[in-house]
Parts: sequence; structure tokens; C-alpha cells
Amino acid sequence: MVKKLRIVLADDHAMLRAGIRVLIERIPDMEVAGEAGNGKEAVELIEKTQPDIALLDLGMPELDGIEATELLAKKFPDVKVIILSMHSTSECVMEALRAGAVGYIVKDAASSELETAIYSVARGESYLSPAVSGTVIASSLDRAVQPRPVEELTERQRQVLRLLVEGLPMKEIAFNLEVSIKTVEAHRAQLMERLKIYDIPGLVRYAMRTGLTPPEPPRMN
Repeated sequence: MVKKLRIVLADDHAMLRAGIRVLIERIPDMEVAGEAGNGKEAVELIEKTQPDIALLDLGMPELDGIEATELLAKKFPDVKVIILSMHSTSECVMEALRAGAVGYIVKDAASSELETAIYSVARGESYLSPAVSGTVIASSLDRAVQPRPVEELTERQRQVLRLLVEGLPMKEIAFNLEVSIKTVEAHRAQLMERLKIYDIPGLVRYAMRTGLTPPEPPRMN
């Protein structure tokens, strides 16, 4: 006899839980081991039933889905958590994954997606709804190309950056810093490469955003 996947379902909306239970129980090798109406009940139920998978709503009373996931990751690391949510922002998804969830499904997804997600995490894979996977990838790429913080620049690079955004020519920057023009050019090249910003307007925006250079005061008519 094939062992069924045992699933705990937690959501504070009883009608939604009932609908998801029906979907799960239609699948021959899955069963609902129990239901909970909040995060605290879910953790207690999981401790009693030791399921394979926990389907947790993101926004629950007592403990929300993130808090419950963090607890489960520490106490029952073998239980795989899938978050159910109406939110599809990359911030919500990344917070859930950092807490220990291995799956994330938006509540308006097709019913077949739930089955796919459960089988995926049961195999040791992760699963993200197509509705959120694109935004998560885009967000990860954005973070990957973010300029380094100003604290990571050397003092000389900060000096060069300040003078560049003030509009000083290379010769004058070299004179102010008492170095050769070639040295200034080398510092500028290193600065741009470190920040991944290769034009002066971009450097100006970066300097203003990080507080290295104060924004221009409003012009008076």
C-alpha cells in the first residue's frame, strides 16, 4: 500500500479551508491530517500529527504564516511548508523563503497548481506560483546589480566622487588632491567599476541618494 502524503492545513477562513480540503482529498495519495484556524494551533497540530507538509496562510492571527514557519523550521525541520497567500509581491515571497518555506502559492491560482506544488516539495524541490516567480527573479537580479554602499569605497574614492559630482575637470581634481591626472583617472575608473555606474549623471544621483553630496537647494524665481 502506497503511503499517503499527510498534510496539515491552516487558514483563518473556514470556507477556504473546506475548499482546499476537498481539493486535497480528491487526490488518491494525499490526506488532510488536520486543520487549524491560526498559526499557534497549526504548530500545536503539527507537533501532534507529524505531517509531511504544512499549508499555511500568510496572514493568520496568533502566529502569522511567517512566524509559524520560523518555529516549524526550528522544531520540525522535516515538515515542508508551503505558504498560501493573496499577496504576490517579491517582498512577501522572499520573507517566506527566508523563514524556511519551500513553496509559495497565490490563492487565486488554478486548483491544479496546489497538486503540483505539493508533489514538488514532497520530492525535495521548491515551488513558486508562476504569478510570483517572475517578480522574485527580477527582484533578485535588481539586488545583484545594486551599487555597493558608500561605506565600501575608500576615502580617496569618496574624495574623487565628491569632486566629480561638483563638476570639476580632471586637471582641477588632480590639483586639489595633489596627484597626477593619470592617478585621478585611475581612481575614477576604479570608482565606476566598483559602483557599476559608468556615467557622471549616474554618479551624481548615487552621491545624492547616499548623502555623500547634498541635493541642490530649490531655485528661487
